[in-house]
Amino acid sequence: MQEEGDDDLAVRIEVLSSSPLAPEYDMALVGRDELDPDDRLFEADGLSVAIDAKSASLLEGTQVDWIETVQGSGFKFENPNLKPIGSEPVTGPLVDRVKQVIEERINPGIAMHGGNVTLVEVREDVAYLEMSGGCQGCGMAAVTLKQGIERMLTEEVPEIQGVVDVTDHSTGANPYYQ
Repeated sequence: MQEEGDDDLAVRIEVLSSSPLAPEYDMALVGRDELDPDDRLFEADGLSVAIDAKSASLLEGTQVDWIETVQGSGFKFENPNLKPIGSEPVTGPLVDRVKQVIEERINPGIAMHGGNVTLVEVREDVAYLEMSGGCQGCGMAAVTLKQGIERMLTEEVPEIQGVVDVTDHSTGANPYYQ
């Protein structure tokens, strides 16, 4: 801000995606005339910070730090409102029904290829799954997920409207591709 030579600037922060897999934030240096009338403006130590009105509740309690590591430097958001997938215990009647379909219908079908699926979490109407064994890194994993696993889960458990694969397909003991 000092390099800009303009005292009428603010840092505007917005949550672009609240995805539990990869939340995305936007930070921009803007003139006060560029702020949205609904933005929430905070002043601290000569720094003006504007928070997008839609993002305000998602950013409540968030800490933003500048970090420098061997891999590079940048802003790091520690946001207590956007919990990573798998950070909460997986329990409840809906979870039990999803696990039952996985154990009784899905895993026996993919076991012949050395595959296995594990429920990581259910959030709202989405089941987050991790694939392992022969499914991890398999070129057909996306097809298996959409045409097999998702179809079975949404038919058997109508509350589930979508399935997301959280597998790191490039790692593991024997991934098919790296």
